[in-house]
Amino acid sequence: MFLPTLLSQATPEQQDRFFMPAWNLEIIGTYAQTEMGHGTHLRGLETTATYDPSTQEFILNSPTVSSIKWWPGGCEWVGVRYTHSHREFVALTCFVLTVGKTSNHAVVLAQLYTQGECKGLHAFIVPIREMGTHEPLPGVTVGDIGPKFGFDEIDNGFLSFNKFRIPRENMLMKYAKVEPDGTYVKPLSDKLTYGTMVFIRSMIVGDSARSLSRACTIAIRYSAVRHQSEIRVGDPEPQILNFQTQQYKLFPLLATAYAFHFVGSYMSETYHRITGDIQQGNLNELPELHALSAGLKAFTTWVASAGIEECRMACGGHGYSRCSGIPDIYVTFTPACTYEGENTVMMLQTARFLFKSYTAATSGERLGGMLSYLNDVSSQHVQPQPLAGRSQININDLLSLVEAYKQRAA
Repeated sequence: MFLPTLLSQATPEQQDRFFMPAWNLEIIGTYAQTEMGHGTHLRGLETTATYDPSTQEFILNSPTVSSIKWWPGGCEWVGVRYTHSHREFVALTCFVLTVGKTSNHAVVLAQLYTQGECKGLHAFIVPIREMGTHEPLPGVTVGDIGPKFGFDEIDNGFLSFNKFRIPRENMLMKYAKVEPDGTYVKPLSDKLTYGTMVFIRSMIVGDSARSLSRACTIAIRYSAVRHQSEIRVGDPEPQILNFQTQQYKLFPLLATAYAFHFVGSYMSETYHRITGDIQQGNLNELPELHALSAGLKAFTTWVASAGIEECRMACGGHGYSRCSGIPDIYVTFTPACTYEGENTVMMLQTARFLFKSYTAATSGERLGGMLSYLNDVSSQHVQPQPLAGRSQININDLLSLVEAYKQRAA
């Protein structure tokens, strides 16, 4: 999340200053948002960044135990497109973004105070360790949080500040900014600060497909080579994949992995399209992007996590062995149900968006994009209705299926 935040929140000058050193691994960065006391409820974050106009610096402070940054870290595959000095960098790169022992910089989300007023959450790039000795800087307390359910190769850590000063220019100012005299220039939308979370949620949808597909591959291959339970005495034991009960467990999960792959690609394309519009000042689809990424993140991670466990059980006792590969897939993936937004809250955010859209549709407003199916809601009733405007429905006709899904969703 460190590099995507620089790309989405930093000015061109800040990208020149921080992005290329980070790209070349001269800067090792992490994203510090979640705190001991608050995670999904972002407005409750307590870390403060108070502007001092006399020195043109921000003073970062962790005023309570619950304000300590907790959990920064993670290993993410990030697709990056960046233009610098007429050169374009395009890569799918794995960046290990960790604070416990590795990082020397952090993007820190803190409550901005200037001219005696709180302006809400903003992102700051903060050096946390000496570049030469790697020792924590004075005013910074940082360390590893210890063993976890899984992902022990990643040094998730904690981070706190005691009146730690950074230059004014270290506030990421692509959308909002603080002038040297402390004057605050607000962004077009407060939600632009959360752009990195939306990006990661869109990536998680694709990761759900990849993790579930790996578990399905293992379970189906195992089922093809495992023979057990002769049908008749004296007959060879069949592949367990031939049993309908095994097929019932695994084949729907395989189909789901394919579906998640396609929706993950769609989510990525939608994110880049809408963020392109945002760069041009068009924020019309920003609420839709938030709702779509939140709902899909929750749905795909819940289904994939349960599906991976189903694959483990489909392998019998061997599935419990780490040599099967499935336990590691599970403990690595299952945190996705809670990081970048706890799933129940994510579903509620999407539901709130849908209720607002439904109200708009029933008031006669014409909706576009993914909400266009609600435009006919005024003519729909609870009574049974035909699913398509044809006398016969072919279940292999994709248009018929789309109409059925529209009817059910509305």
